[in-house]
Amino acid sequence: MTRPPQPEPPAVVAATAMFVEVLVVGIGFLTGLSILTVAVAGPDNIRRLAPVADTPLAAGAALAFAYALGILIDRAADAALTPARRRLRTHSFPTSTAYAQARLKLSELPALTARADYARSRQRICRGWILNSVLLTLATDFALGRYPVEHRAPLLATATALGALSTVGFYLSWRTITATGYRKMALQTAPAATPIMPVQNPVPTPQNP
Repeated sequence: MTRPPQPEPPAVVAATAMFVEVLVVGIGFLTGLSILTVAVAGPDNIRRLAPVADTPLAAGAALAFAYALGILIDRAADAALTPARRRLRTHSFPTSTAYAQARLKLSELPALTARADYARSRQRICRGWILNSVLLTLATDFALGRYPVEHRAPLLATATALGALSTVGFYLSWRTITATGYRKMALQTAPAATPIMPVQNPVPTPQNP
C-alpha cells in the first residue's frame, strides 16, 4: 500500500520561493545588461559572438550569473529603499521595539506567517524590478540610438515612456504592499481588548414590614 505524498516542509517551500524571486529579478537585470552589451559591441561583433552564445554551456552560465545578479540587485534595491521603508513602518509601529515584538508574535501564528511571506515575496520582486526597469529603459534607448532603425524618435519616446511608467508602477506597488503589510501586522498582533461587562444595579432586597 503506497503512502500519500507528504507535504513539503515550510522551510523548503520558502527556500524555493526565494530562489524563484531572486532568479526573476536577476534575469531581468541580465536582459538589460545583454541589451547594453549588444548596443556597445555593434552588429559586426555580435554576429561573430552569436555562435558562442547559442550553446548549452552559455545558457547554463547565464542562468547562474542571473541568480548571482538577482542577489546583488535585491540587496541594492533594499538598501536604496530602506529610508522609505522605515518611514512607512513608523505609521504602524512607532518604535523598532514595537515592530520586533509584533514580528515575534506573528511568527507564532503559522497561517498569518504564510500570508506575510507571500506579501514579502511580491515586495522583493517589485523592489528589484524598480532597478531593472531603469536599466532596461536606458539600455533600450542606447541601443535605439546606436543601431540604424526607422522611426527612431517615436521609438525612443515610446521606450522611455514605457520605462518610466514601469519604474513608477513598480515603486508604487512596492510602497502599497509594504504599507499594507505593516498595517495588517499591527492589527493582527495587537493585544485583544478585554471586554468590559456592564455594571448592573443590585436588585433591592424586599424588607419585612
